[in-house]
Amino acid sequence: MKKVRVFAPASIANMGCGFDVIGLALDEVGDILEMTASEGDGLSITNKSGVPLPENIEDNVITPVVRSFLQKINQKAQIDVVICEKIYPGSGIGSSAASSAAAAFGMNELFGCPLTEEEVVICAMEGENLASGGFHADNAAPAVMGGIVLIRGYEPLDLIQLPVPGNFYCAVVHPHIVVSTKAAREILPKAVPMHDAVRQWGNVGGLVAGLCTGNIKLIGHSMQDFVAEPYRKQFIPGFDHLREKILETGALAMNISGSGPSVFALCDSRPVAESAGKVLKEHFEALDTGCEVYVVKVSNKGAKLTHLTL
Repeated sequence: MKKVRVFAPASIANMGCGFDVIGLALDEVGDILEMTASEGDGLSITNKSGVPLPENIEDNVITPVVRSFLQKINQKAQIDVVICEKIYPGSGIGSSAASSAAAAFGMNELFGCPLTEEEVVICAMEGENLASGGFHADNAAPAVMGGIVLIRGYEPLDLIQLPVPGNFYCAVVHPHIVVSTKAAREILPKAVPMHDAVRQWGNVGGLVAGLCTGNIKLIGHSMQDFVAEPYRKQFIPGFDHLREKILETGALAMNISGSGPSVFALCDSRPVAESAGKVLKEHFEALDTGCEVYVVKVSNKGAKLTHLTL
């Protein structure tokens, strides 16, 4: 029998302009799993996190990840998973990706690391597919790898880790509004006007160039989304007014985190991020909407082993 305890971080997808192709990992916030492998052929998942999750393991994102991993290495085993800490589902900070990444990383550790880091991401994408109906890596890749990750292509998967400025912080608010990933995808148009597409391409290029050169001003200017945000912002009350107030704090940009409902402000210092976090909290409290606010550093660390028992 072998047992591991693993952590995988929360993440923010898109960074504004990078719909489905850019994501970043957050420090301190994430999922913790304990995973045990022993002789046999089965899977059990026990939830001790206090966060409500599906009772049927077929509806848990961990299940397809574990099965995909065992299939890849052509082995059978009894896998017992305990969910110790869990990001609240639907929070917009990569809840399903954190569990999927932790499960994929943990399985790799249990079996002696037979998969490459990219193959671990591919396993984690199985959980994302169950959660949202698509094999997306913009949360799964940073949750596994840490930092800021560009998905250059999906066929085949091509991941590029981008530099993270040392003073990058995010203020993230999770308002108690339900926005399913599926609904947030269905509201998007099936075609994008060429004018908007060109502006989006320019911003993605500008964001990557800004990260690679350390041009903080360029990063902020480039985080404009002309593809998803114009449609998804209707789920978030007072979004445009909130952005005005956030930018007044000195934040570089404010965008929807993934499909929402969480909103994040990217900042170049902790004091600015704390000010932005205060504005985010006050905005939703004024609407009588409960929320949680996190002020955390953008993390270079992805999934990690916290304990191993042979």
